[in-house]
Amino acid sequence: MRQPFEIAGTTLTIHLPAEIDHHNAEGIQYEADRILRRKNIRRMVFDFGQTDFMDSSGIGMIMGRYKTMRFMGGTVIAVRVNERMRRILTLSGVYKVIDIYEGMPQRLNLL
Repeated sequence: MRQPFEIAGTTLTIHLPAEIDHHNAEGIQYEADRILRRKNIRRMVFDFGQTDFMDSSGIGMIMGRYKTMRFMGGTVIAVRVNERMRRILTLSGVYKVIDIYEGMPQRLNLL
């Protein structure tokens, strides 16, 4: 099983679970913030490859991490976003502040 948090250089990749509800969002938020305090993270990547459901607490978690990264001068992207998740991210307005990719960008290290 893949670790949910993966650090490569200054990039933190968060492999999101199948369902992002209040309980999962709270745990992801806590661990992501802990990593941000301890490491020099410049890019946060949300990997939606396994995600089929997300409620408003998931949107709040993503927006909170975006605000934190923006304050630190970093960037946030979403990758492997399926059509259902794209619709949720679009309706919530997340697409206006972070880049969303259907697959994994080949030049992830250059983004």
